[in-house]
Amino acid sequence: MKVLLTGCNGQVGYCLAEQLKKISNVELLAFDKEQLDIVDTEQVNNIVSEKKPDIIINAAAYTAVDKAEAESQLAYSINHIGAKNLAEAATKVGALLIHISTDYVFPGTKEGLYAESDQTGPVSVYGRSKLDGENAIIASCAKYIIIRTAWVFGEHGHNFVKTMLRLAKTNKQLKVVSDQQGGPTYAGDIAKAIVAIAVKFMKEETVAYGLYHYSGLPHVTWSDFAREIFNKAKDKNVLADIPQVIDIATTDYPTPAQRPKNSKLNTERITQEFDIQASDWQIALNSIADYKS
Repeated sequence: MKVLLTGCNGQVGYCLAEQLKKISNVELLAFDKEQLDIVDTEQVNNIVSEKKPDIIINAAAYTAVDKAEAESQLAYSINHIGAKNLAEAATKVGALLIHISTDYVFPGTKEGLYAESDQTGPVSVYGRSKLDGENAIIASCAKYIIIRTAWVFGEHGHNFVKTMLRLAKTNKQLKVVSDQQGGPTYAGDIAKAIVAIAVKFMKEETVAYGLYHYSGLPHVTWSDFAREIFNKAKDKNVLADIPQVIDIATTDYPTPAQRPKNSKLNTERITQEFDIQASDWQIALNSIADYKS
């Protein structure tokens, strides 16, 4: 099977490339932004029609949440137009499109867990651009899997874990938001989930298409996540001393983009359909010595 991967140097894309390389019957066609700009409709159509992949995995995205408020055109071009281009190209060659989306498509005002069927209502440019991408895929792609995830971290790329470790080296106290809740999700686990879906498609030539949620458990606040990071870093001798974490409200740390207060995703559907378990971010932190800033 031919698998075309976009965004192969991103947090999840890097993990996907590493995992897909190990599958003997997969011909991996991995592209970074310089090799394949998903915004370029002609380039996408040319490459997809030439390579004729069986599966397209879109790990390319504009993810700078705060910058997106000022760079809305760029965010929409990548997250909306780019997704639409890949969806239309996938349909032309009969490929399955697996696309990564986000918890930011929700407003974060609900009590409890967000299911795939819940009403969306993004509160940021980033969230709206990703939702538009989802809708474009649903409207124009015959075979698609959209995976919404949250609070992504890993050894590769920029993320909250690396930021906390860097700040801990020069600060005895750190103020961290305590009124936003979500499920930290290890990039390697997201890749593993996507690969499992791809392998099932390879074997059966069909899967239950549609929207799925995949994120980590247990759900925590950002401040609780920071405490776990520091405790693990000390246990693994990554940090000699750990800073005190001081809980603050979202209003005490203003940012250009508004964040959902509740980013807790219900992952039951992906477990029932594909036997994929939620990401265990606490286990993922055992490799914290590899999280170079």
